[in-house]
Amino acid sequence: MVSAFTVGVDGPTLSSDEVGFLTDARPWGVILFARNIETPDQVRALTGHIRAILGDTTPILIDQEGGRVQRMFAPTWRQWLPPLNHVTQSGGSARAMYLRGLLIGHELADLGIDVNCAPTCDVANADTHPFLRNRCFGETVEIVTKMARAMADGLLDAGVLPVMKHMPGHGRGRVDSHFNLPVSDAEWSDLQAVDFAPFHALRDLPMGMTAHMLFPKIDDLPVTVSSRLIKDVIRGAIGFKGLLMSDDIGMEALGGTVVERALAAQAAGCDLVLHCNGDLVERRALAAALPPMSEVAQTRASAAMAHRRTPVNIDIPAHEAELAALMGGHVYG
Repeated sequence: MVSAFTVGVDGPTLSSDEVGFLTDARPWGVILFARNIETPDQVRALTGHIRAILGDTTPILIDQEGGRVQRMFAPTWRQWLPPLNHVTQSGGSARAMYLRGLLIGHELADLGIDVNCAPTCDVANADTHPFLRNRCFGETVEIVTKMARAMADGLLDAGVLPVMKHMPGHGRGRVDSHFNLPVSDAEWSDLQAVDFAPFHALRDLPMGMTAHMLFPKIDDLPVTVSSRLIKDVIRGAIGFKGLLMSDDIGMEALGGTVVERALAAQAAGCDLVLHCNGDLVERRALAAALPPMSEVAQTRASAAMAHRRTPVNIDIPAHEAELAALMGGHVYG
């Protein structure tokens, strides 16, 4: 029996209490953060320990977008420009973005991390909150779609699965959803033409993540807990058939307790609940409350994991040199 959530862990090694929790709760996956990252050998030991408990094919996730949202840093790993800066510096080169994805994916796969919560497919505008704006690839559907596809292809060719986010579009958010609920009063026609469009173009990708975002002209509930937005927009208008996970339910954009948020997200149609930063008491409460993954969710999860590719041959010096040429020498942050 697999639990319908992905959880974080506390540090660079698993405590005995965490080992017991993982053994009993059987989460679908584990997501890593900077608190879990020290050295390559340490991370390999951690991912190996997690899989020794949960199984060899257990997904291990991370947010390694580059820029402000990355969990692995220089000097051990590459320190990437923010995505928006990368696009500007490269002149909108899809090849440069593909190489970024390939090199990030290679770093992750080397550590036993096989899922990256990227690319961000949100379309930025002048009012996009700073927490998100430079994490986006651009201000047009065309550039966002091209860059997101290239990033996803690079990750896949490195043997890492991408998670596109934040469905069905977070670019109109003017507040930080870690603390407040963003609201967009845009009409359906405008949302479909802009916000939904990159996700529709990339709807064949294996996994997606919801936005903690309110679209009151569609529903009075935020996307993550809205069966209408998940059914009619993400599954309907966008046509996404892959595995759908919530954004972190610990973020304060959602009301109620963490358990209430998780149950509401699952009831609304999220296949998985993502719980990143709570303590072990909170994780245990979540495990006790959430029903196991449904058969439909398990089928989607199996199909998503089947997208994993054998990594291509990666010539690190050659790819780095090519990327540097495409970026005018300014590759890293």
